[in-house]
Amino acid sequence: MKVLVTGGAGFIGSHVVETLLARGDEVVVIDDFNDYYDPAIKRRNLAASMQHPSFRLVEGDIRDRTLIEDLLQREGFETIVHLAARAGVRPSLKDPVLYETVNVTGLLNLMEASVKFGKPHFVFASSSSVYGLSPRLPWREDDPVDCPISPYAVTKRMGELLCFNYSHIHQMDTVALRFFTVYGPRQRPDMAISKFTRAILNGDPITVFGDGSALRDFTYVGDIVKGILAAVDRSFGFEIINLGGAQTITVSALIEAISRVVGKEAKLIFQDPIPGDVPVTWADSSKAQRLLGNSPSTSTEEGLRRYLDWLTA
Repeated sequence: MKVLVTGGAGFIGSHVVETLLARGDEVVVIDDFNDYYDPAIKRRNLAASMQHPSFRLVEGDIRDRTLIEDLLQREGFETIVHLAARAGVRPSLKDPVLYETVNVTGLLNLMEASVKFGKPHFVFASSSSVYGLSPRLPWREDDPVDCPISPYAVTKRMGELLCFNYSHIHQMDTVALRFFTVYGPRQRPDMAISKFTRAILNGDPITVFGDGSALRDFTYVGDIVKGILAAVDRSFGFEIINLGGAQTITVSALIEAISRVVGKEAKLIFQDPIPGDVPVTWADSSKAQRLLGNSPSTSTEEGLRRYLDWLTA
């Protein structure tokens, strides 16, 4: 199978790329290596894949419509795994226009080119952020999602709606996967587990926004990748599927778990909650189990150990 992975130099993308190559697929990555965090980290993520004969890297921006059309026309992809996006709730509050252009216009470029050139199976990376303040827990895919509380969440919900629209109008086979707080080796340096672990290792204080009672559904990257690959291999017409449900714990309990794994006590500083942060994320994973045969199997402490081993190697 010939697969385009957008954002394939990133945290989740680089793991997807390696897994696809290992099973014999041909993979093309497009990534713009933007400066959201150090581009050198992303290049290291791809170092092993760059040596593989079935891998090719295209450096470019998904907002470049001509580039995207030329790429899809030339390559004839069977599947697109669309992971490229501006990520993060808090940064989206500062630059919502950037988030809209990358996350919505970039997606539209890919979908328009897909309609013109073969209608490849389209796997879209959505986010648990779309649930916003939805009151029923755990969150199910048929819950209302009309109260997103960050520009990032809005762009991801718009992406889901576009997937449905293109499936309905153009008969494109699309699936939107709602990721729940992914962590593990190669995770972005701005993510909570990365920041908390580094702070504890260095003896620095951890800033906790709120009182530490916020609940998060932390999902190990290996479990997310299994879900993505299962979606790559299945045709649905259109579906939205949660990828999460591993272990929902409080931020305070997470910090305690990291402290146990690291073997050092955490120093905490508490500050007011930040607008845009939701009080809870919690996935109902029954649909993923039914449609993908996938459910998370990595406990939080085991995932933290694997992350620490990678970080300190």
